[in-house]
This record gives sequence, structure tokens and C-alpha cells, in this order.
Amino acid sequence: MVNRRQFISTAAAGTAMWWRFPQPASAQATRYDLIIRGGRVVDPSSNLDAVRDVAISAGRIDAVGPAISGETANTLDARGKIVAPGLLDVHTHAARSADGPPLMLEDGVTGWIDAGSYGADRIDEAVAVARSAPQPGRVLINIGRGGVLPDGDTMDLARADVAAARSAIERNREFIVGVKARLSREVAGPNDYEVMRRAQEVATSFNLPIMIHMGQTVSPLSRLFPLLKRGDIVTHMFAPPPNSIVDDGGRILPEVTAARGRGVWFDVANGQTGHIRWDTVGQIMAARFWPDTFSTDWNTNSRRTGVVDLPNCMSKLFGYGMNVSDAIARATVNAARVFPLFNGRGTLKAGAPGDVAILELREGTFEFVDNYKNTITGKQRLFPVETILAGRRIQRTPA
Repeated sequence: MVNRRQFISTAAAGTAMWWRFPQPASAQATRYDLIIRGGRVVDPSSNLDAVRDVAISAGRIDAVGPAISGETANTLDARGKIVAPGLLDVHTHAARSADGPPLMLEDGVTGWIDAGSYGADRIDEAVAVARSAPQPGRVLINIGRGGVLPDGDTMDLARADVAAARSAIERNREFIVGVKARLSREVAGPNDYEVMRRAQEVATSFNLPIMIHMGQTVSPLSRLFPLLKRGDIVTHMFAPPPNSIVDDGGRILPEVTAARGRGVWFDVANGQTGHIRWDTVGQIMAARFWPDTFSTDWNTNSRRTGVVDLPNCMSKLFGYGMNVSDAIARATVNAARVFPLFNGRGTLKAGAPGDVAILELREGTFEFVDNYKNTITGKQRLFPVETILAGRRIQRTPA
């Protein structure tokens, strides 16, 4: 039999034990660093397009759901806005200036690749910009050791220097993630095939992809495309003839179809000169050969050109059959598959980096320009409103 003294002693010990262990989760208020409330969450990685809240803790996505409850240090009202994973731009020239990456971040771009601004002679400058960027950034080394040159990167074939490119990659292995070969007539001239072969020689020795700038080449694509391997990227895929990815009848070339079949990526890279023309866009989209990724070919002057920003470039294909989710997929989950830097990004799944692009989809009449001063009119356009990087709000500077 337990006497009164023993009962009190046992009860006290039990109370002490109860306080020693954490309370059940239902009895504790969950605390978040930021909750984005009431936005239209578009996350193609989860096939999600619905009004939801997004909670972020310790720089990572904590939860996505309706009416998330819990304490939070900050709340962002996203009603009437699109809440998407942070945008990833696989073809920029952001590494030309330290001002570039912060400007792109304001436009919702939380990860970027510089596509060959510099070759072996100046690649350290690009790497320095990538190192100091607020968001993850990496560079492709131009096979032309002088980088982008007014008189043509590899018009002098000696500039396609395999040994110099290899040496540059060896000393910057963390930041160089591929090799760029610009192949247009005014860039490589009749050297295009050999330039591409040398780029592939460098890339394969480090198990890296090449990105080729196509369109208006001297050599036909039927000669160039067999050099492409799985994981390589064809950029400027909407470039018009000569040597577009479609024939005169608007049919996709068999070598192009074969390249996609073996795992080659096809990218937009809007740019400013020679890379996109509406009639060619119409043919390619009608053939249902849609891009794998959107990109801008962006530089610090882009807001004053037909590029403007990545959301603007994404909006240009709404008139060709794409919807909002299609477009966002090509700047998020699809782009995340192209470079290892982006592994685990481009998604709002729990545990992913807390990178978010807040966009506004406006209805109206919007004029979009190609690289040949031709215009089309669209009824919708995406505008960047705010960016979240690792759970931290980045305000956009008014234009």
C-alpha cells in the first residue's frame, strides 16, 4: 500500500519528468521567419497551381498549404500575385559587371549562368563576379580565348585554344560549369565545325556540357548537331534562317529531333540581334518543339531593350500556346535540371532553398518585339514584383 508521503513524492517526480520532455507538437506554436500569404502559388515541380501560403524558416521552404497557422517574424501579402520558385536564367552575361547579379535578383532571378562572356584570357574576371554575387552564379568559358569580340570570337581559329581553356578550367573548377561555342557566320565564319569540335574536346575532358550559339552558321546543322552529346545545350533555338532548326516547310530537322532524343537541351536566349524572329517562332511552336528552358541573353542594358527581364521574355510565348505554368516550368524546374548548381532549386517543396519570385500577371495590350524590329501584341504579361532569396526579401528598385 502507498502511504500519503510516498504518493506525494511519486507525483512530484512525475511532474518533474513531464517538464523534462518537450511538449507534443500540437501544444507548441510553430514559428516561421516569413509567411507569404494568399498568393497564387505556381510550382510546376509539384503540379501546383492554387491559392496557398508559403512558410520559410532558416532560409528554406518549410511548408506550403492553405491558411498556414503559426507565429512569424514577417508576413508578405501576395494576394492577387503569382508566387513561384525563384527564377533560374541559364543564359546571361551577368558576369561582365559586378552590378549585373544584383539587378537580375530584383527581377526574380535567384540563380544564373554567364554564357561565355570571357575566354581563357579574362575568365578570372567572370569568376570574381560569380564569387561575389548575392545569388548562386556560374560561368561558361568561351572557347575563344578572347571571349566575345567585335570582330568574331574565333574568326581567327588560333583563338580556339584548347590548352588555354583547359588550364583556365583547372584553376577555376568550382565556377566554370561548361564551354560556350558561338558559331554564327560573323563570329566563327567557316571555322564553325572545328570551333565546336574543339569546344567539345575541352568539355568532355572535364565531363562538362557545351552550349552552342546557333543560327546563321556557315555549316548546316546536319553537320554540326551530330557533335552534340547528352546534357549539351542549343541556345538561340528560335534563330531564323539560314540554318534554323526548321526547314523551309516549317518541319523540324531530323538532326534536331535526334539531338533532343539523346538528351540535348533547347534554350530560348532572347537576346537583341539575330536570335529570335516571330515567323520562325510561330513555325517551331506550331511543330510542338517547345523550348526546354527560357533565358534572356541578359546584360545590364537589357531593361532598355526588347529583353527587359526574364518574366517579360517568358510572356512572349503566351500567344503561341503556352500558359503561365508552362512558362514558369521553363524558368524553374526545367532549368534546375541543366546545371548541377541548380540541383534542389526551382521548386517550393519543403526543404528547398527559400528562393521565391513574386510576379504580377497583368491583363491588357502588350507589345513584344523580336530581334528584327517586328512586333506582336499579347494580352498578358508577367512583371516582377519582389524576390525572396534564402528567406530574405529583396526589394525591386523602380525603373
